[in-house]
Amino acid sequence: MNTVRVNILNPKASRLLRDLADLNLISIQDSSKNGFKSLLKKLRSNSKSTPSFEEITKEVEIVRARRFEKQG
Repeated sequence: MNTVRVNILNPKASRLLRDLADLNLISIQDSSKNGFKSLLKKLRSNSKSTPSFEEITKEVEIVRARRFEKQG
């Protein structure tokens, strides 16, 4: 089995890929949903002093709120 990473530029291509998956010619794994979380897990595997996923999410939300306050 070969694995490739594909960047979809046109929505029609996404439909074609789903059709191929329906025919059991390929399998599709959406790594965009769990990519960040799995990266954090990998980086934290060597250290116990790193922030948790929830702590990082909270900090990101604080920064975004500040940014939108300045824009508004």
